[in-house]
Amino acid sequence: MAGTTKNSNNSAVSAKKPPRESFSRHIRKYWMWYSMMLIPLVYYIVFRYIPMAGNIIAFRRYRAGSSIFGDEWSGLKYFKQFVRDSNFWRAFRNTLILNFEYLIISFPITIAFALLLNEIKNTRFKKVVQTISYLPHFISMVIVAGMVREILSTSGPINSFITSLGGDAIQFISLPQWFPTIFVVTGVWQGLGWNTILYLAAMAGISPDMYEAADLDGASKFQQCIYITLPSILPTIATLLILNIGQLCGSGAFEKVFLLYQPTTYETADIIATYVYRMGLGSGNYSYATAVGLFQGLINLTLLTVANNVSKKVAGTGLY
Repeated sequence: MAGTTKNSNNSAVSAKKPPRESFSRHIRKYWMWYSMMLIPLVYYIVFRYIPMAGNIIAFRRYRAGSSIFGDEWSGLKYFKQFVRDSNFWRAFRNTLILNFEYLIISFPITIAFALLLNEIKNTRFKKVVQTISYLPHFISMVIVAGMVREILSTSGPINSFITSLGGDAIQFISLPQWFPTIFVVTGVWQGLGWNTILYLAAMAGISPDMYEAADLDGASKFQQCIYITLPSILPTIATLLILNIGQLCGSGAFEKVFLLYQPTTYETADIIATYVYRMGLGSGNYSYATAVGLFQGLINLTLLTVANNVSKKVAGTGLY
């Protein structure tokens, strides 16, 4: 009995949780990890959070050279102005259309390309394909825009081919109906390889035993992709889709649009980001441009929240 009591006491002591490490000791122990977090933390504080204070000039009248928080309170004056501006609604419509067209075309193509890369067994050939597909992402947008202008110019290779067949040269850059196609095609070409990285990382975590079991059951490669690979990377797909939907009204395409558009293509090319640039830095209407930018941010936040809630109900996963 005494031995039994002693063993029970020992097991009770061993079952106790170890004492929690103090916060200061934890920081000293893992200071190298926290120091690595310092640079991105400072970046977001300085360049993301502190500038948010400038949104106050959307409700105040700002003049160049005066207080950075504006001179006098104007309330919703600038919001009412852009709501009544037809050019703003044109830019709003173009932003949604261009980003939505790019999303519905590039998103499935990226997933399909990642699945194809995952099936390549020759490591050397796979690395070559990945490197070639990654390269356009690292080309400056200025260079990409210059390449597009040269290729699509009236004396470029595409028009030379058209005229050799007896057709007339097409001024692709100057025609508004061609801008969405140029926007989507160049975006897919430049981001295809880079956007597959997260999918390939998710596929690398799938257990090979699942593929071996499916192979023994006689499943084809296509069936393995449909019933094993895609369900396994579904959380990654859902997360990236939510982030992309949250950017449908975003300004991520500003550089490309700014370098490719011109007054003749404003009808389909002018987006909120370029509109804000012209109103703010171009015309000096800083308070008006800030109001438009703040409205754009609220729309993005709404889209992100809705997409996240829908994903949690449908796919059972979300950002938060």
